[in-house]
Amino acid sequence: MQALILDQQDGKTISAVKTIDENQLPEGNVTVDIDWSSLNYKDALAITGKGKIIRNFPMVPGIDFAGRVRHSEDPRFHAGQAVLLTGWGVGENHWGGLSQMARVNGDWLVAMPEGLDGRKAMIIGTAGFTAMLCVMALEDAGITPQSGEVVVTGASGGVGSTAVALLHKLGYQVAAVSGRESTHNYLRKLGANRILGRDEFAETRPLEKQLWAGAVDTVGDKVLAKVLAQMNYGGCVAACGLAGGFALPTTVMPFILRNVRLQGVDSVMTPAARRAEAWQRLVRDLPTSFYEQATSEIPLAEAPRLANDIMNNAIQGRTLVKIR
Repeated sequence: MQALILDQQDGKTISAVKTIDENQLPEGNVTVDIDWSSLNYKDALAITGKGKIIRNFPMVPGIDFAGRVRHSEDPRFHAGQAVLLTGWGVGENHWGGLSQMARVNGDWLVAMPEGLDGRKAMIIGTAGFTAMLCVMALEDAGITPQSGEVVVTGASGGVGSTAVALLHKLGYQVAAVSGRESTHNYLRKLGANRILGRDEFAETRPLEKQLWAGAVDTVGDKVLAKVLAQMNYGGCVAACGLAGGFALPTTVMPFILRNVRLQGVDSVMTPAARRAEAWQRLVRDLPTSFYEQATSEIPLAEAPRLANDIMNNAIQGRTLVKIR
């Protein structure tokens, strides 16, 4: 079988598609024939070696996949069953989805929800799953379409673009933040009511004019600080990314004086019940048009090149990897 293998040579990460044997797969009680995977920001960090994502080599990257069960020792799954996986450290410390086959723990798998197939599931992927968790976090905080405008940072990326589409479908007014003018038409088609340049979020004061009822932030650092300073009283920010950095140069003033909530969103270790709810919501709430608007498709061999494009901010939407 074919797999993208990452190794280290003279301190640098080397990637290559190689033929491996099924016996080389790591331990697990379910073996899956993979049809589709995708490229996420974390995958790009791993493949390019620009992030300390992988500690043990060799490694097969790919933090999500969809396929069919080949063999199962877990009574919840049977041969031929369609399944998907996101998170749980797969593609980081356990061989992942950029391979024709994976062996994993059954606890990490989700039975394919009715209304999805493997291709659609990976167009959504970890990015879309994370976006849905962010939207659910805003709902849990009481942010409704009547509360006011919601801002999405890093809007042209995988998480951001899915969040824009979901929020628009649910009736929210969405302001999309993007650093590239070339993405503006794409974001409008997804449902953004207006688009702001990232340079507008470069500098901030402890408190600024109240603008946003809610926010989905994929960037972190100064962008997140600016968003927090602009939140309405009682607003909520769902923060799920740090593409712009992991610092947070802000003060406690938005939290104390405006009752703002900063809700962290993690998709890696999401409990099973919340995970299943999010996937059911995605089937129901993601517009059909999203699957065509937000996707480019590549073969496995193209993954290293596209990973570099992701790191250079030259990709919009989702990158689907056709494994078989």
